[in-house]
This record gives sequence, structure tokens and C-alpha cells, in this order.
Amino acid sequence: MLKSESCRLRVRIQPGASQNAVLGYEAGILKLRIAAPPVEGKANRKTVEFIAGLLDVSPSCLVIKTGLTGRQKTLVINGLSATRLNDILKGLTG
Repeated sequence: MLKSESCRLRVRIQPGASQNAVLGYEAGILKLRIAAPPVEGKANRKTVEFIAGLLDVSPSCLVIKTGLTGRQKTLVINGLSATRLNDILKGLTG
């Protein structure tokens, strides 16, 4: 894997859940429940940590490019190819 590889991931989160969970992957959007309130960036931080764990990358490899204050976000994942991302998402959502 090349360090220069990167890909984008669109997510839609439901903050304030009792636990983190993957709800599905439809129309190119990964749907998640996040166990953090949407205040002071807590849900954003938890989203990055949760996705990093799912993708087996460091949280520092993820950057929220759009949607910092909304439920729908676009993340850039550095060090991961789009092909590898799609393989992982298929495994997560069946």
C-alpha cells in the first residue's frame, strides 16, 4: 500500500446511541449509530475513532472534509485505496 493512496467515504450518523453500530451501506453511504452526543465535537471524534477501528487504520489517517456540524459527512482516508475500502465495507455489511 502506498502512503499517497487515499479514498473518500460518505457516512450518515445517528449520534446519541447506546452503542456504536454499523446500520448498513446503501447508495454509497455508510450508516452508523454513534455513542456520543452531538456537542463540542464529541460525535465527530467518536465517528473517526469508530471508523478507524472498522478499517484497521490509525484515527490520524481520517479527516472529516465536509459535514462537521451535520449528520452526513464525507471523510478522506489517507493510506487506504478505494478498492480496499470497498472490500472492507462489503465484509462489514454482508
